Amino acid sequence: MSNYNVNNSTVNILIGWIEEDIVAIPEIQRPFVWKPSKVRDLLDSLYKDYPIGYIITWQNPDARLKDGTISQGKKILIDGQQRVTALMAAIAGKEVVDNNYKKKRIIIAFNPIEEKFEVQNPAILKDKKWIPDIAKVFQQEFDTFDFIHSYCELNPELNKNELNSILQKLTQVKYSSIGIIELAHTLDIETVTEIFIRINSAGVNLSQADFAMSKISVNDKYNGPLIRKTVDYFSHLIKSPAIYDNIRENDEEFTATNNFNKIKWVKEYNTNIYEPSYSDVLRVAFTFKFLRGPLSNLVSLLSGRDFETREYKIEIVENSFKALNDGVLKFVDETNFKRFVMILKSAGIIHTKLIRSQNALNFAYALFLLLRERNINGSEINRIVRKWLVTSILTERYSGSAESMFDFDIKRFAAQSDPMDYVKSVEAGELSDAYWSNILTTNLNTSVTSSPYFNLFIMAQIYDNDKAFLSKSITVQQLIEERGDVHHVFPKKYLQKNGYNNRRQYNQIANYVYTEQVVNLAIKDEAPSNYMDHVKLQLNDMKSRIGEITNTEQLKMNMKMNCVPDSLFNMDASNFETFLEERRELMANKIKNFYENL
Repeated sequence: MSNYNVNNSTVNILIGWIEEDIVAIPEIQRPFVWKPSKVRDLLDSLYKDYPIGYIITWQNPDARLKDGTISQGKKILIDGQQRVTALMAAIAGKEVVDNNYKKKRIIIAFNPIEEKFEVQNPAILKDKKWIPDIAKVFQQEFDTFDFIHSYCELNPELNKNELNSILQKLTQVKYSSIGIIELAHTLDIETVTEIFIRINSAGVNLSQADFAMSKISVNDKYNGPLIRKTVDYFSHLIKSPAIYDNIRENDEEFTATNNFNKIKWVKEYNTNIYEPSYSDVLRVAFTFKFLRGPLSNLVSLLSGRDFETREYKIEIVENSFKALNDGVLKFVDETNFKRFVMILKSAGIIHTKLIRSQNALNFAYALFLLLRERNINGSEINRIVRKWLVTSILTERYSGSAESMFDFDIKRFAAQSDPMDYVKSVEAGELSDAYWSNILTTNLNTSVTSSPYFNLFIMAQIYDNDKAFLSKSITVQQLIEERGDVHHVFPKKYLQKNGYNNRRQYNQIANYVYTEQVVNLAIKDEAPSNYMDHVKLQLNDMKSRIGEITNTEQLKMNMKMNCVPDSLFNMDASNFETFLEERRELMANKIKNFYENL
């Protein structure tokens, strides 16, 4: 049996199917990504009878009801959403939603004399040769006779018969042929998900989360659109609170719901630490509520799949939507979210640039929500989540097959009477003495400033409230919050003058420290032994030359907290490699102490 059938229909019939809810278009209420010029080109292709490609539909699996009868699944449009939305916007006059959640028309004009389409603009509105909005031509009440009479009076170069023929050709666009590929409803969810991702990869990169969002949004019976909007609006509000007014004005139906009340706090909240996408929200809610990792499992459950019997049951659909909605509401809950962000800050993560693994953050939040649901003591939750997050960063646990690791870890945390036992077991297996003394120092041998290991060192400095290098009062945290940057202990120009011309040499992360700009400017491009002589001199005469430290103990403490070896006082370019080795060991020890104190 074939995996699909190919049929032909017309634009008009397809639009009718969507308006009558025979075929669900899951993305119709999400931001429309096409530029208006692309909508214009689509209309031009139809007018010229060019092919515009196929659309692809899939019928949800039939699900068994509690009384034993079968409920037929609804057809979902899984490829062609943008084209169909464009047609509904241009021909039917439907509004689309832009990236700021404002509703707007995409108005296409037509010049019958030149038989040319264009996006409506002020010049077209003033030009009598143009039909400023073709949607009016497709309305049932459009009076062709009156229009032809009026247009030809204003544009006598076109006679009435010619205009009538051109208008008939224009309205025939609605009856243009469009190919429909219908995927077999017997295909399993995983296969359909893979097809969805592959066929859409030529446009915007899509994932299992996109297919899951489509699956959610077409189920009206179990509040799928409500769940989808909650996820979508929250993930956009967390990045752009200014769109709140647009959502409130353009989606009155949603703003009247409890779900809207659960997310509106975000409009007053600013964070640059954890800004989850809709994919992140979905993954976290699913992982902690269903104790599973692969999002393909979510699509299966929302379709009613019983993993043991391989049947599709309506009660599983109902229970899955209910659990997912609860998980999403727990995710967007103000108290939960802010408490989680505070845990991140308590681990030294005060800016998004300090954590490059979104997967590590997502699992940490899923773990937090799981422990909250199990009524674990609040202080214990903080300790477990903080420790696990840093463990996962140290081991790069979620850098590979993240879904399988999510699945593995969440099941084990859920099975433990004391979740900290699982943290300790992973720590014992992966963070041995050999890790701290050899593996970590090797990992610090890199010039990549976004390295998770350099970020861990900075997190450790923030955790310890360390001062910036050679600073008396300015902390590393303050520099990061004010968008300060790292500078070289062995100045870059100094190293270049002495033969280190490869940026992988002078940009080693062990050569980086957070430093005030005034300190960096005072250091210039001198050898460390030279500029440290100036620092020693100011200890004696109390006159500031580089920084404000004028006390020997303060200087020793400052060098210790920045993991700068005392040997720096006597170092020049010939000692650079030795310096890097010494500093990597000090940095590794600091990260270890930080981890042990969490």
